[in-house]
Amino acid sequence: MNHPSSSTKVWCPRVTVACVVADGGRYLMVEEEVNGRLAYNQPAGHLDDGESLASAAVRETLEETGWTVQLDSLVGVHQWRSTEHGESVLRFTFSARPLRHDPDRPLDDGIRRALWLSRADVAALGDRLRSPLVLQSIDAWLAGQRLPLSALGSLLAEDRYP
Repeated sequence: MNHPSSSTKVWCPRVTVACVVADGGRYLMVEEEVNGRLAYNQPAGHLDDGESLASAAVRETLEETGWTVQLDSLVGVHQWRSTEHGESVLRFTFSARPLRHDPDRPLDDGIRRALWLSRADVAALGDRLRSPLVLQSIDAWLAGQRLPLSALGSLLAEDRYP
């Protein structure tokens, strides 16, 4: 097996998490400023070092929307090259139930607001969606695509999946 030398750059995709949070035909979305334009996304963000995928998804949803959620399942794992920054992204998308909202919680920098939109409203946003994964994730959820959280097999002490 060849090992990279210390001068060789190791390729690593950006690992992100997102949540499809549904409530009565509407989906929790965020309106955010990205590179000087408004974009729409599910609550989503980057996995931190030492953090489980599930914990990251719950944390990002709270930080971006003020909503505490409970994860139900893994909707999918998607790989793509971002048109925003040109890097490869590996996105883990979860399904979550809304539990409670803290309207006074400050939202992450760049997040203008959290809002609930129908699938048709999300589709109508077109190129204002942060990525094609936004609508693809809702459609996968609507099609019933679900994996148990135990499919992730976390060995981190903070997060053992049932």
